[in-house]
Amino acid sequence: METEISVEGTLEVSGLLQKAYDKLAASDAEAAQRVLEEALGVDFDHPEVKYGLKCLNWWLEHIKRIGDFNDAYDRGGFILSQWKSYYGFLDRFEEQYENCQYAIRRFVFSTALHFFQDLLGDGVNEHDPDLLLQVGRCYKGTGNYEEALKYLEQAARFKREDGETIAELADVNALMAEHRAAKALFREAFFLDPQKIDLRSMESELIIRLRDKVREMGYAGPELPEWIPVYGCLFGVFSVKRELKPVELGRLKQSIFSLENELKSSAADRPDSGLLLKPRLINRYFWLIDHFENNREAPGIIEETMLKIKIIDRSIYDWYIR
Repeated sequence: METEISVEGTLEVSGLLQKAYDKLAASDAEAAQRVLEEALGVDFDHPEVKYGLKCLNWWLEHIKRIGDFNDAYDRGGFILSQWKSYYGFLDRFEEQYENCQYAIRRFVFSTALHFFQDLLGDGVNEHDPDLLLQVGRCYKGTGNYEEALKYLEQAARFKREDGETIAELADVNALMAEHRAAKALFREAFFLDPQKIDLRSMESELIIRLRDKVREMGYAGPELPEWIPVYGCLFGVFSVKRELKPVELGRLKQSIFSLENELKSSAADRPDSGLLLKPRLINRYFWLIDHFENNREAPGIIEETMLKIKIIDRSIYDWYIR
């Protein structure tokens, strides 16, 4: 009989968990909280129930502060700004429950989207790139990728050189199985500004698997996003490339020149700063080599650039020439 009760209790808790997640995904956080508390009454030690309640209560406690903001944009922005702190909170748990996090994401992004949509309603702000980016991010977070794509493409027209915007657009393309576009856009985003890309907000397997592979190689913190485009090239993930315009080529060469000088200075004065400069410079060498190959430049020019990579990091050089 005890076994039957245990099995029945387990089935009841599973059903309550799913009910709570459905309520949460539908933005009914208070109802979800009540259902989770009911499940806790059935099994006080159930790890996922305790986890779900802690995560939901964290957000309900923090979202209370939106009353401090009068402007709808600030309210939506405040909600989205809490993700970084929430990730720190999640790191305390040894085990993560993806079904719970899926529901949490839907709830949080739906709540923020409500405020941003109010600003779009009269059409006055439809050309505001920051608003378009936030709306696109929210639609992605709620799983509406078609709408997310529409708004992120509009935002990218205004923010062509913003790594964050281009990465969000790449992520949505990957989620919609537009892998060729996603690879090209991710390569672009990580060239523009790796430090501005929120890796934990990326949802597509394409970038998550690459991120995890690079992390397994020992890179973390600010170094991690700098090495992702390097290994993205070596692993063949960032395989879709484009031709550079003359002005872009000039800027690339100037950037390489500046980074070379910074790296030399850091070697003598600030060794730790080279941790970010090294992968950043290698990635730019990769872009320059691609340009030389596309334009069938003299082999000697390519070999000269390859030698620079060899001097900076022999292991990357050996991998690249395989």
